[in-house]
Amino acid sequence: MGAHSHKEFKLDETFEFSAEARKKLTYAIIAGVVLFGLGAYLHYAGMSHGHGDTHGVHGENAGHHVAWTARLFAVIWHNSVFFTGISLVGVFFIAFNYVAWAGWSAIIKRIPESFGNFLPFTFAVMLITFIFGHHDLFHWTHHDLYDPQSEHYDKVLDGKKGYLNIPFYIARMVIFFGLWFFLFRILRKYSLSEDQIGGKDFYNKSINISAVFLLSFGVGTSMGAWDWVMSIDPHWYSTLFGWYNFASYFVAGLATITLTILLLKDKGYLTNVTSNHLHDLGKFMFAFSVFWTYLWTSQFLLIFYANIPEEIIYFRERMYGYDGHYAGLFFFNIFINFLFPFLVLMTRDAKRQPIFLKIVCIAIIVGHWLDFYLMIMPGVTKGTSGFGFMEIGAVLVFMSGFIWVISSSLTKANLVAKNHPLLQESLHHDI
Repeated sequence: MGAHSHKEFKLDETFEFSAEARKKLTYAIIAGVVLFGLGAYLHYAGMSHGHGDTHGVHGENAGHHVAWTARLFAVIWHNSVFFTGISLVGVFFIAFNYVAWAGWSAIIKRIPESFGNFLPFTFAVMLITFIFGHHDLFHWTHHDLYDPQSEHYDKVLDGKKGYLNIPFYIARMVIFFGLWFFLFRILRKYSLSEDQIGGKDFYNKSINISAVFLLSFGVGTSMGAWDWVMSIDPHWYSTLFGWYNFASYFVAGLATITLTILLLKDKGYLTNVTSNHLHDLGKFMFAFSVFWTYLWTSQFLLIFYANIPEEIIYFRERMYGYDGHYAGLFFFNIFINFLFPFLVLMTRDAKRQPIFLKIVCIAIIVGHWLDFYLMIMPGVTKGTSGFGFMEIGAVLVFMSGFIWVISSSLTKANLVAKNHPLLQESLHHDI
């Protein structure tokens, strides 16, 4: 049985977003909001009674003023940035497959295509969080840093104010999210029109729009990495940071796409997706887990070996700082994002087995959520971060919201892009 078998393909598949599923997601969102609120209250109480503003900050890191709201805004910001990346990777996956004229993925394109619909939600949350929490999240937003007469005057940040200023920061965020979502909606429109009308016109137009999206994605995610993550530590810099963020985004997005496909297959959908398609997705996750590790190692080793104070401080805080608050997580990051997927997905058979793929997908998603946690929390909360009700609640809200949005999107179109010009290649994909 292979590429030449006469298998009957089911091309009309519609997804049902049941009332029961909606009810469960509603309960999960409510539970998340309650847990987040409870966690915020407990953190406020802990910071206010006996711990103070510098709780967990000792030795060389003492003296950092940390407001109790810092952790609250950091938790929201962390999840917003992470889920923005996953949503974007869905559109990125569609775009690079169009530009590459790739046929194998035609059968699964509806899944990543649904991810882009979550972008307006993460944009709204990020914008509101920045407006109300920018002083807690970003040191560079304090005005006295730019006043030469102030005791807090910072010559380094004063030299960066042409780029790091609030109006330009918000403008960049609005422009990039607006452009990404606009291009995504065009791709989505062409995809649905192709289903109705057929032909190659919409496919050719999609290739052109995808090329524009890839350009906006490359520039926007690099600048987004500088803005949303690296500027939390505004004195530190890494010329590799945009690539590093992209790698973390991409492998987490691939894992989310793969896990969604596997869960849909468990429910009886996507009957045309075979172990050959899963094998390709497994190869992608394996390859880009290695790519992430290459970038992590390149960034870490060069900075650690050079031992230049303004560069090494970033890793010192995460490896040794705040009484080793992040040390365990720092080394666990390497295990869960490299060693585990590398060893589990090394063989051909493992990439074709749903159970192995599910385990690795969950590990990668959790691992890169932790990777962004490590990038964001030390710079914002110093040693006052943790894993409590606030973190669990925020994840529940974002994850449930994401599932709700993509489930709603999947109901609006056939699960199989039945008039895709390369569909037959995908249906008979055999490796």
